[in-house]
Amino acid sequence: MRLDKYLKVSRLMKRRTIANEACDSGRVAVNGRPARASYEVKPGDVISISLGARRVSAKVLGVDEYATKAGASSLYEILSEDGPSA
Repeated sequence: MRLDKYLKVSRLMKRRTIANEACDSGRVAVNGRPARASYEVKPGDVISISLGARRVSAKVLGVDEYATKAGASSLYEILSEDGPSA
């Protein structure tokens, strides 16, 4: 699954267009390297997101095309979260 879609389906970001723009501007990294929106997410990847003063790192536990709001948090595990919560 594409990185921008994964960020939206997992609810790490609210909209796919915002996820796409964050990837294009270099604010999203996978396994320590800046990633494009077209990157294919796999279980075990570590995604780091920097939005303003907020930084979040999450490990991908699963990839599912469709996730309910309740099931979205089972797709990842938060490793670290810094800065103000949005």
